[in-house]
Amino acid sequence: MGKTQEKTDYPWYKYYVGMQKHIDYPDVSMYEMVRRSANSYPSNIAYTYFGNKVTYKTFLKRIDETAKAFIRMGVKKGDYVSIIMPNTPEAITCVYALNKIGAICNMLHPLYSEEEIKYAVNLVNSKYLVVCDIVYKKIKNIRDKFNNVEKILYIPLSESMDPLTSFAFKITNGLKISLPLEDDVIPYYRFISRAKFHKKEVKDVLKGNDVAIILHSGGTTGKSKGIALTNLNLNALALSELEIIKSMKPGVSCLSIMPIFHGFGLGCTMHGVFVGKGHAIILPTVNPKKFADTILKYKPNAIAVVPSMLEGLYKNKKLVDADLSFIKCIVCGGDSISDKLRKKLDTFLYDHGSEATIRAAYGMTECTAGVIMIPKEISKDESIGIPTPDTIIKIVKPNTTEELPYKEEGEICISGPTVMKEYINEKEETKNVLKTHKDGKLYLHSGDIGYMDKDGFVYFKSRLKRMIVSSGYNIYPSVVENIILEHPYVSACAVVGVPHPYKKEVIKAYIVLKKGIVLNSEVKKSIKEHCEKNIASYALPYAYGYRKELPKTLVGKVAYTELISDDKEEI
Repeated sequence: MGKTQEKTDYPWYKYYVGMQKHIDYPDVSMYEMVRRSANSYPSNIAYTYFGNKVTYKTFLKRIDETAKAFIRMGVKKGDYVSIIMPNTPEAITCVYALNKIGAICNMLHPLYSEEEIKYAVNLVNSKYLVVCDIVYKKIKNIRDKFNNVEKILYIPLSESMDPLTSFAFKITNGLKISLPLEDDVIPYYRFISRAKFHKKEVKDVLKGNDVAIILHSGGTTGKSKGIALTNLNLNALALSELEIIKSMKPGVSCLSIMPIFHGFGLGCTMHGVFVGKGHAIILPTVNPKKFADTILKYKPNAIAVVPSMLEGLYKNKKLVDADLSFIKCIVCGGDSISDKLRKKLDTFLYDHGSEATIRAAYGMTECTAGVIMIPKEISKDESIGIPTPDTIIKIVKPNTTEELPYKEEGEICISGPTVMKEYINEKEETKNVLKTHKDGKLYLHSGDIGYMDKDGFVYFKSRLKRMIVSSGYNIYPSVVENIILEHPYVSACAVVGVPHPYKKEVIKAYIVLKKGIVLNSEVKKSIKEHCEKNIASYALPYAYGYRKELPKTLVGKVAYTELISDDKEEI
């Protein structure tokens, strides 16, 4: 375990060992793990969708029925099936049904552009598509640009809703009540009806090291990468999640709103919940402004979200007198959360009867999802936590495999059962991030800068690509952002590096003011003086831009590249 195995000081060692307990991972498919849950707790609720509750027994039956329908459709072991759906029961059922057959699910964001969909589908030569209402028009426009697509399964988002909820959902989201389909498109009702014609039992054929899921990420060159994740990757993530989050017991409900085309959503809030015999509260979309309403309506025991969903929670008027004792755990991933916000939320939860604390997690799609998490019992300021079970974290000199001493900043490297198999059709790019070190273990080079202390706690500083080098100084944007966020007028902030003729780069801070604060010279002066007082001179923003909101990526992270290309100082 490299430098992380020497921990002896109490109390850190106690919690380190608790999260580093070895797990025996079964050499089975994702489907098999869910089948075991269903056989153990057939009457437990597997998921809820707009009030419609489905037991594990029924869930397993629907998976098996869907697997037969896919076989009738022509799907075989090794085929790639692109699923372009948000969170719905049908989408997640398709994932497990295809896994049982031995097909590989290529998970795509429904809001991808036509060009992005075409690229991701053709990357794996997908033969089949599973699409919904909000995607179908785009698919229709690029139908003749797919290399290998034979058939398309069309599933309305409202398929599992009652008629009244379905009508309201379509009206609210601007969806057409009916949509004419092309000849090669199979509507869901016709697809599922064919299952009865397949009389043979469908045998589960995949093992742990077989590829199960393709997720997509930007990669090191910015071009979209297909990340191949195995059954072991997803099963290990689920089992380690259950090991370190003790409150995730059979029957515990989880607000499963993180998308299934993202490792955090598919691996933690869906597969992790099902492996743990829990109850997934599935929703295709959640308006961040109505997040409090969603919590009060469904009363989930566990919540997994990105930081932007939590930012205004402790100020929400609807939660002022609310009893939140039903919340047992909140995991925050996908982006970094400041210590200040985390502590405010911990106090807020305690004051409202909840035993939960914000469990910040660090990870990336290339290692399925979270591989570092803050222990429930104890934390350190600014730390992102300690490694999850069977995960080794090593800090190396950037662009090398040379391990660095404690507290020295370098690139975060990850070894463990959740590390991806490869980038699809990208041998060179795979070699750039997966490297065997002197200890004989394969490590994922994250492209993130951080350090580790002697107690095994890891500290994230910046994305390697986000690190700003100005006049020879390494500047970590997150540090500057956190200081600016402490100003009472500031609601959100993003810091980027912009080119400079002789300093190489200078800092520009984009700021969103709190509601009710009017931008004027006094406000600007106050924020600038706050920065000058609290930020080292070499790291001071060279310019300030004020915006109504920060641009976001499709998964809710700040779109820094969009800010870098934006020369507007004020909006």
